[in-house]
Order: sequence, then structure tokens, then C-alpha cells
Amino acid sequence: MGEVLVDGQLNQDWRPKYNPWLVAIAVALASFMEVLDTSICNVALPHISGSMGASQDQGTWVLTTYLVANAIVLPITGWISSALGRKRFFLACIVIFAVSSLLCGMAPSMPILLFARALQGAGGGGMQPMAQAIMADSFPPKQRGSAFALFAVTALVAPALGPILGGWITDNFSWRWIFFINLPVSLLTLFLIYKLVEDPPFLRRFKPGELRFDYIGFSLLTVGVSALQIFLDKGQEDDWFGSNFIVTLVVTSLVCLTGLVIWEWQQKQPIVDVKLFKMINFSSANVMMFTAGAIVFSATVLMPQFLQTLLGYTAQQAGLVVSAGAGMMMITMPIVGILTGKVPAKYLIILGWIISAAGLLYTTRLLSLDISFGTAAVIMMMQFGPLGLVFVPAITVAYFGVPKDKSDAVSGLTNFTRNIGSSVGVSLVQTIMARRMQFHIARLGDHLSLGSPGMAMSMQAMSTRAHGVSAQGAQAAGFALIYQSLMRQAAALSYLDLYVVLGAGAAAMFFLSFLLKSNDPSHAEVQIGH
Repeated sequence: MGEVLVDGQLNQDWRPKYNPWLVAIAVALASFMEVLDTSICNVALPHISGSMGASQDQGTWVLTTYLVANAIVLPITGWISSALGRKRFFLACIVIFAVSSLLCGMAPSMPILLFARALQGAGGGGMQPMAQAIMADSFPPKQRGSAFALFAVTALVAPALGPILGGWITDNFSWRWIFFINLPVSLLTLFLIYKLVEDPPFLRRFKPGELRFDYIGFSLLTVGVSALQIFLDKGQEDDWFGSNFIVTLVVTSLVCLTGLVIWEWQQKQPIVDVKLFKMINFSSANVMMFTAGAIVFSATVLMPQFLQTLLGYTAQQAGLVVSAGAGMMMITMPIVGILTGKVPAKYLIILGWIISAAGLLYTTRLLSLDISFGTAAVIMMMQFGPLGLVFVPAITVAYFGVPKDKSDAVSGLTNFTRNIGSSVGVSLVQTIMARRMQFHIARLGDHLSLGSPGMAMSMQAMSTRAHGVSAQGAQAAGFALIYQSLMRQAAALSYLDLYVVLGAGAAAMFFLSFLLKSNDPSHAEVQIGH
């Protein structure tokens, strides 16, 4: 459906009743709360598992069930919005999210907690896309960059702050308060959105008798996305293709998602509007959102893990390092938002990827086992800062040439690809880390044979320092120290390899950026919404 006629006129000049920045802040608050819940539980999993009498492996399903339900809802938000209305759908999502958060906090057993988390993920799945779509329609195209900068803060900063806030709440109160804190925020956002948000007249709505639910498409989507998400979350844990369970998930995901694309392409009322991917800008923007999501989540996982496992940082100290990167992003985002309204998005994206690639590769020169807190903070700022140049323009690019009544579908699919990218990024980090650790241990071990001069000198020095200990005891202690040093060095080299891989990914996106069609921000009204 194209533009909508209202009173015989093509309604392209609609503006919200209230100041669009009030609307943006209200919807951004809801989005921030939802994205925060994707990572706030991470550090609390041992506490949750212990209080529920569950194993650590069972506890990880608290994360997986949320992500699966979230991933299923994201790509169909455009269809649900057309069926219910955007505002009504957004309000329903917040209510579901609030009720399920209460159930999570009160859950007496693991099965009930997992059910509540799945419900919470389903409710949260509609909040990010609706927030993004409302921002897109509430601002003139020239100002969308600034609005999307605010949305980018919620999408990229919230995951970094989640573990910090989750750890503080768990240590000082109880893991249940991780969920209870959603209640007052949900009530506030529910009130603000009810008062401030309205549906534009050009939004697509199904007419009475026109609505048809695509059961086949929804079934293919549910099974395919569930298999994909579980495969990504559990792959490394189950040794990837060495597990029949993982192989079954991969085959199921490929068959169902391929079938979904073929089926939806032929539907008049597709539950997932796959034909949007015919547009080169939309497809390229989604690839970049996927990669940006992978890099951000990988960086969020890598540095705290490096500091805590190899340098002995506490969770709070590691969180402060990550917050330096988040702070840098909050500084750069408004600047990028302004530039998006003045400079073609294509050039900003190209600049963002080249700076990001350079920063990730330069990290390999800074990262070592004796880095200071300040150096670690600088590394995070180098990694997070340039991503604003990618994220904000990429969202803007995704809307170029897309009819205004399809903005909900655009928002749902771009958020879906970013979330899947995040899951892929975390899985990639875990897998490469394990594989490269094995490689470096074997390589370094070749230099530690008992007959090597270096090994003999190290053992002699340790034996000399060991007073009051038998020669056999001193030798055993020496072997233990050397083995510990070997493991730390192998782990450090593995982290360097990971940053090379992430830098190569950013460099690949730099070349892909040249495929984007350039836009003229001064004529954005002409280019967007047709």
C-alpha cells in the first residue's frame, strides 16, 4: 500500500501533536528498559541458578528463552502493528513486559521463571521496533538523524550498562530486583506513551474482513528462528557440529527460514515483508546493522572478560572500563545525529567503518597483560566511539525509498538483524577464543620441552628461590607456575586474534558501504517515504 489519502489529500505533512522530542524521550525510555534486560541477567545467573537449585547449564536458559521469544516477535512487528495499530500494540507490549517482569521476580521455580522470561521477551520484542518507527515518523527527515542518535544510545549503551547495573543490584539486594525495577519504569512509560504518542494517518491498517493470519509463515518463522537462536547460544557449549543436537538445529533452521522466504514472497499479506530486501539500501543497511551488533556485543564481552580472567579485575572495575566506551558513544551520538542531517549518510558510514577497523586493529598493539586501567578505557572508547557513525546513518539509510506506511516493518527487520548479529558476535567470540587457545597452547608448548635451555633456566631459578622445600616439591611448583604463565600468554594471544577478526569484519563493511546509494539530506523529503 502506498501513501494514504486523508480527506482527499495525500497526507505527507503530518506532525505529532506534542513536541517530537518529548515523544522521542518517552519511547526511548521504553526501548532502553527492554534492551537493558537482554544483558542485565548475565552476571546474576549463578545466583539465580543457586537459589532455584538448578545447574549452571540450566541457568543459561534464562537468557536463551528471552532471546528466542524476542527474535520471533521482532520481524513480525510490522504485521502486528497493521492489525492492532501502532500505539495500541506498543502499549500492549509494555503491559506484557511489566506483568512478565513481576512474574520473573516472584518465580518460585526454574520452569516458571523460564516461562515468564519467554513472555517478557515476547513483550519486549515489539518495543524496540515501535520506538524506532515512532521516531522516524515524528521527525522531519532532516532531523531523523538526531532522533536516531537517541535511539542508538538505547540500543548500544544499554547492553554495556546491563551487567554493571545487574551486578550492583545482585550484590546489594537480590537478583529478583533485577526484574522488579522494571515495574516503575514500565508504569511511567505506559503513561507517557498513552498521553504523547498517536498513530499517523498514513499508517497501514487492515480493513474489516481483510485481516488474514499467516499460520504457515508464522510456524516457519517460529521454528526457524528458535532453532537458529538456540544453535547460536548453545553451539560452543555442545561442541558445534560434533553434537547431533546442534546439527539438527542447523538443518531445521536452514529449511524453515528458506521456506519462510519463499512462502512470504508469494503472500499478499506477508507476516514478514521479505520483499523489502529487494532494495539495495535496505539490504545493505541490514548487513551493516548485523555487523555493528556483532562488534558491539563482542567488544562488550571481550574486554571485561580479559580484565577479570587475566588481570584480576573485579566485575565492578571491569564495568567501569566498559562504561568509558559507553560514555564516549553518548558524546559522539548527538554529533553524528546533526551530521546525518547535513552530510550524505553513505560518507558517514564509510568514515565510521574505516575508523572502527583501524581502532580494532590498533587494539592489538595496546592490549597486553600489563595494561593500565586508563589504557583499557581508551581501548573501549576507540571501539565504541566510531560505531555511532555507522549505526545512526545505517538506520536512516534503511528508510530511503521505503513507503511511509511500511516504517514499522523496516524497524522490525532492522532490529531483528541487529539482534541476530549480537548473538552471532557472542558465539563467534566464544568459538574463536576456544580454538585459538588450543592453537597457542600447542605452539608455546613446543618451546617448553624439558631439554630446552629456557625451560632449564626457569626451573633452576625457581628451585633456587624455593627455600625449605624439597627438590621434588620445588620442581612441581616450578611446573605449576610455568603452566599458569603459558595459559595466560595463550589467552592473551587469543584475544589479539579476536580483535584482528573483528577489525577484518569492519574493513569488509567499509568496502560494502560503497554500494549504498548516496542521498542529499537537503532533499530528504523527496527521497524518503515514496
